[in-house]
Amino acid sequence: MNSEWNKSDELGRRQFLINAARSYLGVSVAPMLGASLASPAMAQAATGRRKPAEHVIFLNMAGGMSHLDTFDLKPGRDVQGPVEGIATSADYQISQYLPKTAEVANEMCVINSMTSTQGAHEQGQYTLHSSYNPRGTIVHPSVGAWVVRLKGRKNETLPGFVSVGGNPKNATSGFMGAQYAGVPLGRPEDGLKDSQRAHTVSEDDFDKRLAIADALNKQFHEKYNVPQVKAYESLYDEAVKLMKSADLKAFDINEEAGSTRSSYGQNRFGQGCLLARRLVETGVRFVEVTLGGWDTHYDNFTAVEARCAVLDQGYAALLKDLKARGMLENTLVVIATEFGRSPNIVSEHNNGRDHHPACFSCVLAGGGVAGGIKYGKSDKNGNRPDEDPVRMQDLNATIAHAMGIDHSQVLYSPSGRPFRMGGAEEELGKPVTSIFG
Repeated sequence: MNSEWNKSDELGRRQFLINAARSYLGVSVAPMLGASLASPAMAQAATGRRKPAEHVIFLNMAGGMSHLDTFDLKPGRDVQGPVEGIATSADYQISQYLPKTAEVANEMCVINSMTSTQGAHEQGQYTLHSSYNPRGTIVHPSVGAWVVRLKGRKNETLPGFVSVGGNPKNATSGFMGAQYAGVPLGRPEDGLKDSQRAHTVSEDDFDKRLAIADALNKQFHEKYNVPQVKAYESLYDEAVKLMKSADLKAFDINEEAGSTRSSYGQNRFGQGCLLARRLVETGVRFVEVTLGGWDTHYDNFTAVEARCAVLDQGYAALLKDLKARGMLENTLVVIATEFGRSPNIVSEHNNGRDHHPACFSCVLAGGGVAGGIKYGKSDKNGNRPDEDPVRMQDLNATIAHAMGIDHSQVLYSPSGRPFRMGGAEEELGKPVTSIFG
């Protein structure tokens, strides 16, 4: 059985323990949690910045957000199409589709020189989240897992990493173990399901079941003394901690005033941004919120306008809310996507745009980033970076820099292979340090 357990994949092992927790304790979220194993040395700021950021809110524009129709306008050129620019609170223009975002541009650093070699969605998302290209022999940890592993959990009773509305594959902890994986949530208003003792289980029965589970765990761990099993040793303790945490209410956005919820937008992304604010306010290190629908091969301009309306309201409300609460300085907010869209407008596809990994945009705000600036520049048609190209590895290294994490620190997989938050040694990311104030 020992060999069979080792052959099991990470999701299979996790599901086994989810089922065990549900059967014995009446909860199912526990195995996605886990205390940080990060030592103080691992969490130590390696950049010399006095006040590293404490949290990351990562807004994933899944599908390939068109840079030309959002943050990298080319006015007067055929590649621009019908989209016009508008003035912002900073010294640059952005798309007319983002009027609320224009109001908070003074908090933003727009990077218009992102570049990647991955032109397919799954591979592009993988590299965006892990700094590595996909391999058949290993699953690399996502950036959220790296942050929790190297920075440590801030609130020991809540998960360190939460993913809202996204693909669970993007929240993987890879070889690090399930305690660093993102807890996946679907609808923000549903909160964290199965995180309370079932009403059919009394407290006495719960304690008895817990004692039985502890006894079974002890025997199992002694018999199958392998790293994958050890990673789950704190399973039930973590579940009980979560269930009894006073901060569990952070997952309940229904506690927010109706006016606040409306300000974010009554849609999954907007409410996800509100949930992200509540979670980081309560000590969650890394929250990812996904907005899909950016794959605009057909009718690009109609689709981008609709997606921008959702992004615009949620993002602007998030930055304003964080700023008003004094949280923006210690919370890095990232807008990122796997690639951009082609400068060529495909008329036979009702003015669509195809995949374009060679050049695209992302945006950083808060977390010590200087606001109201641009970094990098694309060429005259937005086809390739013209100045200061930024790769996925560089973006993740920049996130690490903001958090006071050494992106080059090596962690070893169970098989002894070295890995880094900033990618493989031969293509190790370089943080864009000049954008920090």
